[in-house]
Amino acid sequence: MFTDTTIGFIGAGNMAEAMIKGILRQKLVDPERVFAADPRQDRLGYLTDKYGIRTSVNNREVAQSADVLVLSIKPQVLPKVMKGINLDVRADALVLSIIAGARVSVIVEGLRHAAVVRAMPNTPGQFGEGMTVWTSTPHVSEQQRQQAQQILRALGKEIWMDDEGYLDMATALSGTGPAYVFLFIEALIDAGVHMGFSRHVAEEMVLQTIKGSVKVVEELGRHPATLRNMVTSPGGTSAAALYELEKGGFRTILSKAVFAAYQRSKELGDASEEALRK
Repeated sequence: MFTDTTIGFIGAGNMAEAMIKGILRQKLVDPERVFAADPRQDRLGYLTDKYGIRTSVNNREVAQSADVLVLSIKPQVLPKVMKGINLDVRADALVLSIIAGARVSVIVEGLRHAAVVRAMPNTPGQFGEGMTVWTSTPHVSEQQRQQAQQILRALGKEIWMDDEGYLDMATALSGTGPAYVFLFIEALIDAGVHMGFSRHVAEEMVLQTIKGSVKVVEELGRHPATLRNMVTSPGGTSAAALYELEKGGFRTILSKAVFAAYQRSKELGDASEEALRK
């Protein structure tokens, strides 16, 4: 499927590195078939040394070479980047965008290219435990869809949606989700330190508790509320703790946070469309 395929990256930040790492871990292509562009020479040097990939400071050079072109840049620079490469993307190439909020219509119009996949991966993909939601235009061939799916599966699990509207939701839930989890982990560790544990011990306890809890949900397949009730004895420690969380609006504030991320994703999409029109 990837015979003689070059996978190019415009933008070589953390998410691009996660994808590169996954692609090479799954041996979809050889390192010399991965070509990344970025204005930061030190960043490119790091990627070449660590992964053995090809790099360039010239976006056009990568666009001209790529059979699959991954857009992994900040939303704010997308219009400028597309203007710089819209004559260089190969007619038979697949464009795969992982830019938060950037709608398919913006990519299609900005690059004058119809075969576009929009995806929202997350950072655990660098360890093969990511979650990606994606969609594609009707002009993406079956082979290209399979290529996109294999690339995204190299990061972990993937879900295809026929409605692009779900991508902004995915950005808020799974794309931004690790940030919520990291904050929760940090808060639990701080609570342990406050009680008297060393930070090292508190961190080990919290991480294993979270890993184990996720395993319980996966293995038993029961609703989280059922599992919560199973470990909450009347008048017990869990009941006391959960009471304080509910009183503090834990569910409400988390829901508001996710919805704020969803709104921001849509705002970024609107901004990209407006910038394209200028």
